[in-house]
Amino acid sequence: MNSPQKVNDAPVINIVGEKVALGPIRRELIPLYHRWINDFAVLRTLYIPRPSTMEEIEAYFEKDVEQEKVRHAALFTVYDRATMTPIGRTELDNINYRDRSAGFGIEIGEAEYRGRGYGTETTRLMLDYAFTVIGLHSVNLETWEYNLAGQHAYKKAGFKEYGRRRQAKFMRGQLWDIIHMDCLASEFVSPILHKIMVPDEPRT
Repeated sequence: MNSPQKVNDAPVINIVGEKVALGPIRRELIPLYHRWINDFAVLRTLYIPRPSTMEEIEAYFEKDVEQEKVRHAALFTVYDRATMTPIGRTELDNINYRDRSAGFGIEIGEAEYRGRGYGTETTRLMLDYAFTVIGLHSVNLETWEYNLAGQHAYKKAGFKEYGRRRQAKFMRGQLWDIIHMDCLASEFVSPILHKIMVPDEPRT
């Protein structure tokens, strides 16, 4: 007889797609978040690559928790749906409920999951959450001109380029444009969450 599964064996999941599942950020995953943020291949398309201490990442985690408490951010761990292996993080930040807008960010920390559609689906699910669940109208991001894979994924998920800050990002001896992209609720079709966020039918 198989032993019953412990409650802590399986992560809490909020949104399930075809390839990925999204669940809350988790304190016990801080060492994994720490490893990802020290991978310069990841940071190449996010920030200026530099070493980060465990203490720094722990402090960022606490800040993220506080941002979620006041509903200024929504942060998820990204899982490979097939194995429930954590493979990255994604977020809506600077959520403005009055103007119905937010920023978007994503980090696929595990190298073997990059370039295989996991980032594209994660992006699409986050737009679905932003528009279908919390009622935002505009989600924006910025990326770098040399991040061709990121631009492809964002466009495939529904983002469109709306402007550039020219030659404002330095990498490998060259100045590159910062690309600004956004997606509007009126341009997006919910792939999943419209099936969940529905009113009850009247009882007879």
